[in-house]
Amino acid sequence: MRLILIGCAALALASCNKASQPRANESSAAAPESGIKGIDRTHKGTPAPKVGFNDPAGKQTSLAAFTGKPTLVNLWASWCAPCVKELPTLDKLARAEDGKLNVVAISQDDGPHPSVVAFLKTHNIATLDSYQDPKMGLSGALGAEVLPTSVLFDANGKEVWRYVGDQDWTTPEAAKLLAEGGVGRPG
Repeated sequence: MRLILIGCAALALASCNKASQPRANESSAAAPESGIKGIDRTHKGTPAPKVGFNDPAGKQTSLAAFTGKPTLVNLWASWCAPCVKELPTLDKLARAEDGKLNVVAISQDDGPHPSVVAFLKTHNIATLDSYQDPKMGLSGALGAEVLPTSVLFDANGKEVWRYVGDQDWTTPEAAKLLAEGGVGRPG
């Protein structure tokens, strides 16, 4: 398992470039420090894409299934060290905001679905479900080229902002960002 994670740098500004993702069980190259980490509000008001991805049962779903509550979509992969670092904080956020916020972490891994389930279990991710987009249709529709990328949609399915790179979703700064989409109160 360690060999899978070695490729992506665990530096604070490092992210994994989706375009150069490795095949299963192959490490990826470290993404350059491009300075693109952080908040992006240039897509504010854009409707959520209608592209489908797989739900935990392997059936097609889309972001429309989450309309009615603010939804934080996180695009991640098992081979991306910053993604793996971020997952436990997303899991805590999902637990803390249950009923108020949908936290939808969507694996971009192209391997079989049971490998995503096993990965989450191995990393003690208990609250997040095993959504998967093995053909990366949603990330393509969103124009997300770096993993992890998180996109907050309001209760009406309109984009509020996107965050490129890893984030600790348990911090007061994250709470302030989430408040922009009607989640809780700023820290």
